[in-house]
Amino acid sequence: MNRGFLDKIRVRQAFEQAAARYDEAAVLQREMAARLMQRLDYIRLDPQRVLDLGTGTGHALDALQRRYPRARLLALDFALGMLRRARRRGSRWRRPRCVCADAEALPLADGCVDLLFSNATLQWCNDPAGTFAEWRRVLSPGGLLMFTTFGPDTLRELRAAWSKADGYSHVSPFLDLHDLGDALVRADFAGPVMDAERLSLTYAQVSDLMRDLKTLGARNATLDRPRGLTGRARLRTLEQAYEAYRQQDGRLPASHEVIYGHAWAPRQRRLPDGRVAVSLDGLGRETRDRESAGGIPNAGGCGGGSLTGP
Repeated sequence: MNRGFLDKIRVRQAFEQAAARYDEAAVLQREMAARLMQRLDYIRLDPQRVLDLGTGTGHALDALQRRYPRARLLALDFALGMLRRARRRGSRWRRPRCVCADAEALPLADGCVDLLFSNATLQWCNDPAGTFAEWRRVLSPGGLLMFTTFGPDTLRELRAAWSKADGYSHVSPFLDLHDLGDALVRADFAGPVMDAERLSLTYAQVSDLMRDLKTLGARNATLDRPRGLTGRARLRTLEQAYEAYRQQDGRLPASHEVIYGHAWAPRQRRLPDGRVAVSLDGLGRETRDRESAGGIPNAGGCGGGSLTGP
């Protein structure tokens, strides 16, 4: 699971600056959230406490509140500007409680949430294995983790085009589906299920893609990124290299490998001496939950002329 580390200070600053206009460009992120939400249709769950981790502007909060009207909603993000917009979500009497914190170090008590919903956040964590362990810690026994993130084929065209321009890192690294599944098992999650699909945004010019990424706050935050300004010559080289991907319809694709995952916090508790304590309460319910979640079909197609996928 080796990959380049991210400058978390730069990541936070980028999302602070992007908060005001984030929703203008978050077409793919909204589609990912909708598809992840659809997967909850196949899982029997009645959570009392729901955490939207990496909530951003809080787009998923409305759908979570409609789905679980009796649950207490908690919205967490490490960019305060994003949280200010998320806290406006919900009804006047049921605003979500907001926490400004890093997804890798949650200021939450052990076992305090029953559903942890996280859309397009994990890729901004430097230690996915440690992050999963932290998420596992705050989930109650039998609690559910639902998340999306991006795989290594994301922005492959942009990565290849930049390689023609210089030797620096310009695109954040992304982990493989199998590595993430292994990390879930090591974090003591039960019944992990992973799958992926390819979605593509299209643009008239590569500059439009770069503008969208900036609007989203998805700037290059790798520690080995170039520190100076990108010169016009390198930008021209980038644009020329990207032209090799222009489609018959005249559009330039920006591929995204979207990874979906869900797993359960086991009802058993590991004791300090290594033994495992199992509560007999709820074993039947856990079996029913596993059966109801055993086969989650791929979500349906997505609309919009600029977003394509299966």
